Amino acid sequence: MLEPAHHADVVIVGAGVAGLSAARRLTRAGVTTVVLEAAPYVGGRMTTEKVDGFRLDRIGQLLTTSYPELRRTPGLDGLVLRPFVPGVLVHSGGRHHRAVEPTGPRRARGALTAARALATAPLGPRTARTAPRTTPLGGALDQARLGAALAKLAATPPERLLARPELPAAQALFARGLPARTVNGFLRPLLSALLCDPDLTTSSRCADLALRSFARGRLCLPEGGAEVLPELLAAALPPGTVHTGVRVTAVSTTSVTTADHGEVSCRAVLLATDARAAADLLPGLRVPPFHQVTVLHHAATEPPLAEPALLLDADRSGPVAHTAVISHVDPSRAPAGRALISSTVLGPPPDERAVLAHLADLYGTSTAGWETLAVHHTREAVPAMPPPHDPRRPVRLLSGLYVCGAHRDTSTVQGALYSGRRAARAVLADLGAGPAHGSGQLPMAA
Repeated sequence: MLEPAHHADVVIVGAGVAGLSAARRLTRAGVTTVVLEAAPYVGGRMTTEKVDGFRLDRIGQLLTTSYPELRRTPGLDGLVLRPFVPGVLVHSGGRHHRAVEPTGPRRARGALTAARALATAPLGPRTARTAPRTTPLGGALDQARLGAALAKLAATPPERLLARPELPAAQALFARGLPARTVNGFLRPLLSALLCDPDLTTSSRCADLALRSFARGRLCLPEGGAEVLPELLAAALPPGTVHTGVRVTAVSTTSVTTADHGEVSCRAVLLATDARAAADLLPGLRVPPFHQVTVLHHAATEPPLAEPALLLDADRSGPVAHTAVISHVDPSRAPAGRALISSTVLGPPPDERAVLAHLADLYGTSTAGWETLAVHHTREAVPAMPPPHDPRRPVRLLSGLYVCGAHRDTSTVQGALYSGRRAARAVLADLGAGPAHGSGQLPMAA
């Protein structure tokens, strides 16, 4: 509980990953910091619901092992990443086609060439007669072009990508000479999954950053659920730093007013809430449009897929954009003997019968016996990034007042963590304190 007339050097409003990462850097620099969170838990949208032994993420955001902030942020040394292995499966024409993830600039050029020989067996007798002759990646020459494009992105510094001409991502993909089949069959569903943007209205610069991360690393999930990441950050802070269940009603450069806990005086305030909550406290802040996301979690006795891969629907034949047997990727998310299937719809909740019918087609199996564990719909799940988009929006509004979050950077976990680092650096500079630097290796589950 907050004490009357509480004082801190810095008050951070919001205990999402941006605010917690900023708090970790400030406390390491010796700055007295208090984090106030209105919810009864930390993490913001990175929360995990527990149902009958299952661990269900509210928003199934994908991470990549190449996110630099996962290694740079102090407190995340204990984070274990569970990769999708071998990576991505694309469903098209009744078949699964494998697209092996690149794992660095040198391997990006050739990593996708195996796809033409690795199409799986047909999903059933009906599709065997209509199986396509080529994969969604196109022929061998098309795949070579795609591999070369990914290799070039992997080797390009982010600053150069951010200086490129800006278009909507869908338009930019076709403007770069890649065949329509490769774009529609692989890049479009992949980027839709990475950006939670079904129409790819996102800035081409941000799309290039997402593809660069994909080309340099592996798609993955945090072991134990999305909540593990913010909980690690919170646990690394000094005791008494984070206060949940405290609703902030007003802010200034020298104090924060709460609904039930009085006023907290300070030398600086950092808003680390979502964009709408920040604008409520500071009218005039821009509120971006958002992408809706619905995540449906199902339990089954038998897993419908034998490998921990991310399954994309290239045909866009139903409401599900991508799905995975999450218990294959991270066994800790399901009780023994049960399979957890999590599927993402990029939009409002559809009719569940349509979802189950689509999943039956994607996996090639009956879904009649599947149990619905939860349906999580988040209307303002991911800030949209249409062009023109500035991924380095100022975090310093004026001396003593700062703002951070994915809406100030890119709409990813990487963007949220990086904006927290930028904000902490600005606060330290204005307070005359030295910068805090963190390092540490990030283990990856086998």
